[in-house]
Amino acid sequence: MNDISQILIRPIVTEKMTLLQDEDNKYAFEVPLSANKIEIKKAVEKKFKVKVLKVAITNRKGKAKQMTVKSGGRTIRTNGYTKLKKRALVTLIEGYNIDLFSI
Repeated sequence: MNDISQILIRPIVTEKMTLLQDEDNKYAFEVPLSANKIEIKKAVEKKFKVKVLKVAITNRKGKAKQMTVKSGGRTIRTNGYTKLKKRALVTLIEGYNIDLFSI
């Protein structure tokens, strides 16, 4: 995976992440399950022209879901899961920042 657009799927913007950006200079991105810390670091540095201090990764399990499907005259109830997700929490060196709203 060498393409930046394949490694950084989307930034994660929440209240908690906004606080972490302001206080600790940390940014979160959703990344593919196959991405590793080195690829993520290179992608962030190349795309945003910043220096990365540290990358932390969390794997998030999919939630259990139940779904009711009507097929013809029958009603079928099935169980399943939402997709697995991987998040990268990137800490930047002091003096650098990313403006996520100008992407």
